[in-house]
Amino acid sequence: MMTERKRRGNYGEDLVAAELKKQGLTIIERNYRKHFGEIDLIAETQDLLVFVEVKTRGAKYIDLGELVLPCQQRKIAKAAKAYLCTYDYTDKVCRFDVALVDMSEKKPCITYIPDAFQTYDY
Repeated sequence: MMTERKRRGNYGEDLVAAELKKQGLTIIERNYRKHFGEIDLIAETQDLLVFVEVKTRGAKYIDLGELVLPCQQRKIAKAAKAYLCTYDYTDKVCRFDVALVDMSEKKPCITYIPDAFQTYDY
């Protein structure tokens, strides 16, 4: 049985995926998991591979921008490295983005932060 938190998270990911498609990106993976980390969305253009962390919240009790801490960034980067090795991507530039979905109002609001963090571990 899916919890309300998981249902809200999936809805936020759906909203962000639809927005990325509108911008011309192709969603190639959702919820890519390894035992050491997960990537919510992986999207691409002809020369760009984008790893997207989606944070969805129903109440404004915390600054959404502070939710992707350095330890989580490292886990995302590690999962990205595994993805790159598995699928042998060598011809694309990689970027780590964060999408913040605020559902505290009647209409969800997406704040999208391209190139939200850098990592040199991958």
